[in-house]
Order: sequence, then C-alpha cells, then structure tokens
Amino acid sequence: MSTPSPGRPPVRRLDPVLVDRIAAGEVVERPASAVKELVENAVDAGASSIAVTIAAGGRKLIRVVDDGGGMSAEDLALAVERHATSKLPDGDLERIDTLGFRGEALPSIGAVARLAITSRVPGTDNGHVIVVDAGEKGPVRPAAAQPGTRIEVTDLFAATPARLKFLKSDRAEATAVGEILRRLAVAHPQIRFTLTGEGSSSAGLVFPAETGSGSWLRRLVAVLGPEFGQNSAPLSLEREAFALDGHVGLPTFHRAAATHVHFVVNGRPVRDRLLLSAVRGAYADVMASDRHPVLALALTCDPALVDVNVHPAKTEVRFRDPGLVRGLIVSAIHEALRREGGRSSSTVAARTLESLRPAVTPASMPSRPPASLFSRRDETVPSRPTGSGRPEDFERDFGGGIGGDPGSPPWEAREPDQAAYEGPPAEGFGEGRQAHFSGDLALPSADQRMPAAEATSQPAEQHPLGAARAQLHETYIVAQTRDGIVIVDQHAAHERLVYERLKRERAGGGIARQILLIPEVVELDPVEADRLADAADSLQDLGLVLEAFGHGAVLVREVPSALAGGSLRALLTDVVDALVEGGADPLARRLDAVLSRMSCHGSIRAGRRLRPEEMNALLREIEATPFSGQCNHGRPTYVELKLSDVERLFGRR
Repeated sequence: MSTPSPGRPPVRRLDPVLVDRIAAGEVVERPASAVKELVENAVDAGASSIAVTIAAGGRKLIRVVDDGGGMSAEDLALAVERHATSKLPDGDLERIDTLGFRGEALPSIGAVARLAITSRVPGTDNGHVIVVDAGEKGPVRPAAAQPGTRIEVTDLFAATPARLKFLKSDRAEATAVGEILRRLAVAHPQIRFTLTGEGSSSAGLVFPAETGSGSWLRRLVAVLGPEFGQNSAPLSLEREAFALDGHVGLPTFHRAAATHVHFVVNGRPVRDRLLLSAVRGAYADVMASDRHPVLALALTCDPALVDVNVHPAKTEVRFRDPGLVRGLIVSAIHEALRREGGRSSSTVAARTLESLRPAVTPASMPSRPPASLFSRRDETVPSRPTGSGRPEDFERDFGGGIGGDPGSPPWEAREPDQAAYEGPPAEGFGEGRQAHFSGDLALPSADQRMPAAEATSQPAEQHPLGAARAQLHETYIVAQTRDGIVIVDQHAAHERLVYERLKRERAGGGIARQILLIPEVVELDPVEADRLADAADSLQDLGLVLEAFGHGAVLVREVPSALAGGSLRALLTDVVDALVEGGADPLARRLDAVLSRMSCHGSIRAGRRLRPEEMNALLREIEATPFSGQCNHGRPTYVELKLSDVERLFGRR
C-alpha cells in the first residue's frame, strides 16, 4: 500500500450520496431532463396513457402518472439503487431496444430532490410506495394505488441549491418540458400524453392516442400544427438493414429554427448531428441557408447497428455505417420533394392575402379612386406606389428584392438596361436562352414588344398554373387558373428551371458548352483568380473552361450554352463565392452550389417584358420541372390564390 506524499490527501471512496449527486449533474440538468427520464420509463413500462403535471416550471413539482406494468415491492427497493434496471435482461449493450437502460435516472433524481414512487402491478390487490429524500432512502411501505406508477418529484435541486442559479424562468423551464413531451409524443403516437401546469403556453397540452391508418400523420399534425398536413409529403424507403418513414415539409414551408425537425431512431427521439446534416444537405438546393424545414423521420434498424450509449442523456446516437444512413435520408427526401413537383406551400398564399388586405377602415377610404389610377401609360410611375397590392408587398411575399436579389434597392423607378435586356441578343446569346423554353421560342427585341394586357392563351383549365393574362411591373406574370389566379416571379422561376436543366445535363454526360469565338480575359482579385485556376478541372465538368492568365486574371475559353452572352466577370465572381462558401463540403455539394450561382446568370431578369407565348412557355416548364415551387435560394417562385380568397378580399363572401 502506497504512502500518500506530503501535501496530498489520500485516495478514498466517495460517499454514495455524493456519487449520486455527481451523476445527477450528467442526467438531470433541468426539470425537462427529469421529465424526459420519467416519461421514458413509463413508455418502457408499456403505458397507454401518460399524464405530466408541473409547478413552477418543474422546480417545485413534477408528477408523472402512467397506466403501465407497475412495480412490485422488491422492484421498488431496487429501482432507486444505482445501476439497477429491468431493461437489460441479458446484459447485452450491443442490442438495446428500450429507452432507459443505465439505471441512473431515479437515484440521480432522488439525490437532488424529494422523490416519491407509488406503484401497483395490474392484477394485484394493493400497491407500494418508497420515498428518497436528498439521497436518503426510506423503506418500502404498502399503499393504495391505481394500476401503474405515480412518481412525484418535489423541490428539485433543493439538495444542490447552486444548481438553481442556472435554471431559467419558470416559463422557460415549462416550455422546455413541453418540448420534451412533444418529441416523445412524435415518437409514440399510440400513447396518450397530457401536460398540465401554469405559466407557459405548453401547459394544457393534450395529445390523444392515435391508432389505425394515418395515425402518425395525425399525431404530427397535432404536434407541428394543422398546416403541416397539407404542406408535407410522405416518404418511405428501405436500404439494406435500414427502413426510413416520415413526412417532410415542402421547401416553402419552413421555420427560423430547427425546433420543428424531429428524428426517431428505433422509437427513441434524438437530436443527432449526422441526421441534421443529412437533412440540410437534402434541402440545400431548395431552401435558404438561414431557414429550417419542418419534418419528422423515423429510422428503424437492428439495434446492433446503432449505439445509443454515447451520451449520458441518451440524446445522441452513433451508427455503424453513417454514410449509408446519410445517403438513405438524402435520397428519400429528394424523392419525396420531387414527387411534389413544383407545389408551393399554402402559407405563401396566406401571407399574400394578408399583405393585400387594406390597412384602412371602410369609413376612412376615399369616396373615389385616386386620379393616379387613371394616368396615361406614358406618364412617369411613382417610385413607391401606394395603396393595397404595392410592389413591395409582392416583394416581401416572394422573399426578396426584384428578381429575387435580396441586396438590390427595393423597387426603385429605373429604366430597363436596354443593352442587357431589350436589344437584339448577342451572338450565341439567343440560342442559349431559347433552350430554356419549350416550343423553341425567341426572346423579344425592342421592336417586337406587345402590350401585356393583350396576352391570350389556351383555356386556363388545361394547365395547373393556368394561362398567362398579364405581366406586372415587367417582373411578375399573372395567370388565370380554373379556380383562381397565380402570380409568378419570372426571374426566380426561370432561375430554378435553368439550374435543374444544368443539373440534368451534368448527370447525363456533361453540360453543353459554347466555345467563345475570341477567348476573353477576365481580371479578378489575385486570390480569386488562383481559386478559379485551382478548380479548373471541376469547373470544366460544369461547362466552364478557363485557365490562369498571368497575375490576377483568367482566360475563359468556353461557357455553358445556357449562360452564353452574359457578363463573364459577374459569373466568375459568383463561382468564386460559391467555392469559398462550400468550404469543406463534399465535392458534389460544392459543385451544385456553383451551378446554383451560375444559373442566376442565365435567367430572365426582372424588368424584362415577355410576349404572351413566352409567359405561357415559362408556366408550362415550371409545371414540368421538379422543385420549381421555389428558387435556388429557397424563396417561392409563385403564389396561388383561390377565387374564393380573392372574393373575400372584396367582401363578396
């Protein structure tokens, strides 16, 4: 036996109560952590109904009542001991199929609070109760009880008052409890969950048990909101030993935070980085980087293929084959969204209707329309029109500035750039642009302009997006459908079409290129020029052939046919930005980001007047193109309003 050195205390065993309090610091961080552990125990016990009650955000009281299998007197005595559990009957940590298994939750909670457990096994005459107060274990005593288990936790962290300083307000803690219950409710739709308490909008939650066909979707609608049902798509895919099911929100149905993203792995709600990364990758082409989708995915597999024992709170998992899981999720989401085609979420129309409603009361409205409504077409248009349906309202509904450029000044009165938009196309320019449309159409020159009001087309009922009737502010196309109207952002929509075309060409053997008659030298920042030169091999696969040309310059020899005739400097600058933003992303994702940036340069610009046949050709191609309900930046490409909605605006309904 070694003698301790001077000044160093001897090694000794920690007091069991102190050990439990240290363990509680890992398992029970806040009231929501305790609720999670107790509700998971109830789920493992086979409960069909679980009721949670809290007071003061859970600090003063947490009560969990279930109708599960209950515990005998012998089980109660062991349940509050460390490392005692009924959930590892054979001790195999490689095949865990229950939510709890560490045997730490109950003793950890009892070490920092007063814990009372009353339980009765169904079919027995009476139940039993045990109390653990700040780590001091009491005897098991007979007690009257309903079948199942009732657990009360009072004065949480009373034994460790320093922990109370780290808790947030009662409202914030109650909200966290509600979030835990929502995630468990998503994972187990067959169980009824209720939450009662005070001080939070989460109090009063009731999720009835769902059974039969469509039960999970009904539970998701109850948790994620009624709009989720009509703005989501189902998915189901199996690959090797993994099966994935779920419902994913449309790209235009998104949130500012990832709180509405739910993952369930073998019945366990988790927050896993790999799964979050896979979802972000799947939505990368159709959603802005600062927005998050709304979805729920359930992954099932052999328990031996996933390690759920990598985090004390069991909120993270580790897969034996993470690449397979990531590929499964990305493929399933892509396929689900592709099946939806260009469908946009109903919330886009709701926001549009809200912006169109007058901000004044009927009594304050003028008795006659302002004279400006009857001004001649050749009179100067005010830079900021007034009244309902302002251009800036449309701009907000589509999520950006004119043409989808969030950095452009909002709705300045300016003349279109004649050289760029209205003059005859440059050599090779028209050919590349014509390919964007079906029907081999040419873009209009200045002498071919036709008043938008004269636009006519075939019957609207033949097409989902209807027939073009007008063009507003040379930016938005208005179409009539069978039962409403559609407003299309022409630049955002065409940007998506060009992007999808470039991706198809790349997947089909290579993007069509056009050789420049005279190679063009483009001067850039030396660092940007070096980045382009380093990526020359990859860019050649994207139809952009270039090489270094001295210090701070590149020589461009070929460009994608779809982008011919545009500004090469602007194109190369965007390509460099995409390469930089891609960082350490996989090569395929970085190249997709480059294509996304490139497609903007081949799209119809805002401020470009289109002929009727061109507008209809654009509508038809939107209908036939996957993901066309949103542009490459995640903003909606069109808004659909039902006739009944328009009639309500005018008080006709």
